[in-house]
Amino acid sequence: MPNLPNHSKLGLALNIQTIAIILAPAFALAAFAIAPAQAQTLTVLHNFTGGADGAGPYAGLTIDAGGNLYGTAQFGGLEPCGNGGGGSGCGTVFRLAPRADGWIFTPLYQFAGGNDGAIPVGRVIFGPDGSLYGTTQRGGSQCDGYGCGTVFNMKLPPTVCKAAFCPWTERVLHAFMGFTDGAYPLGELIFDQAGNIYGTTVEGGINDGGTAFELTPSGGGWAESLLVEFENSGINPLSGLIFDQAGNLYGTTSGEAENGYGNVYQLMFTGSSWKERGLYNFQGADDGGRPAGGLIFDQSGNLYGTTAIAGSGGTGTVFELTPSNGAWTFSLLYSFVGNFDGPRGSLFMDAAGNLYGTTIGAGTYSRGSVFKLTASGGGWIYTSLHDFTGGIDGGYPIGNVIFDASGNLYGTASSGGTGSACYQGCGVAWEITP
Repeated sequence: MPNLPNHSKLGLALNIQTIAIILAPAFALAAFAIAPAQAQTLTVLHNFTGGADGAGPYAGLTIDAGGNLYGTAQFGGLEPCGNGGGGSGCGTVFRLAPRADGWIFTPLYQFAGGNDGAIPVGRVIFGPDGSLYGTTQRGGSQCDGYGCGTVFNMKLPPTVCKAAFCPWTERVLHAFMGFTDGAYPLGELIFDQAGNIYGTTVEGGINDGGTAFELTPSGGGWAESLLVEFENSGINPLSGLIFDQAGNLYGTTSGEAENGYGNVYQLMFTGSSWKERGLYNFQGADDGGRPAGGLIFDQSGNLYGTTAIAGSGGTGTVFELTPSNGAWTFSLLYSFVGNFDGPRGSLFMDAAGNLYGTTIGAGTYSRGSVFKLTASGGGWIYTSLHDFTGGIDGGYPIGNVIFDASGNLYGTASSGGTGSACYQGCGVAWEITP
């Protein structure tokens, strides 16, 4: 299995050995085998080429009220990359717009790898002002030679542009400094009702176990505050945060740098500071281990999430945490079977309580899958919506899935497709119709 360039310790936190074939930016021509065809309801909306459009879409998509899709690609775009991406480009932000005759792909921004950031891994989201916000894993401050990552904002160009490529205006809100305030943000961001931004970094902080941070508008800029600096069994948060109705924050840590299996945690504001409370520590056994995706709530206040490894099938789990008398009870909903990691993205719950997600290496061809879990008779029924072949349909989906108003399902696969400039394909954006 080929290896990625390992910048700092990040390769450890990302479990690079498991997913190297997904993200490797080897832009030499390479052939890949296509597994036997299967009946599909999946439609490829865009094949990434590794050029101006990008390569390796990792985090999934975001949708606006008009049905336009927005996402990031880790690599591709401008070459060479100034920070951390070599000759493969520093990554892009893109839009897919639905039209009567198909989908129109538009690159919105190509990272240069300097102060503007490099290698966007997290999903972009819309802020209260209607513009896009996201993170880059690299670039920004020169804390280790490649930069420790950024939080950025993107807006429409201020004037009419008639050129073939009209980039949006990008502004870095914060550049991470490493041990001082965190390093390598990977998860998506979240806003509170006052317009403050919250997120996590996978490393940095005083214990180098990662941080949870807040960015507050201040004097035309943004001031950063550290909520917690992770340590012990709860370290290396790969995902972002969510709020409950009381204003508490919840997230997961992978625990990888300590050879642990991660945990689910809560952050409570005590009036002057934030206090971390562990809700569940994974054992790496039937319960699973190393959660890489975030959490979601149902209407009753129960938490749902995934783990990437372990479980009875060896390939990760889906779990539920139920609050009761100040404690949380763990329930195993499903264990995946496969050759590589299972789910690494967050789940989606529809109005009927069905759960949807992706796996990175499970499925018939061990190239990942899109799945649905339906509650039935005290258990959960697994349905594969698509098993990726690693060929023209894509392979190794990692990020979240989303729905449009018509019930169509959208996401990305980080490899596969027809982009021959990348090892095993440059990835695809896909749609599954009901």
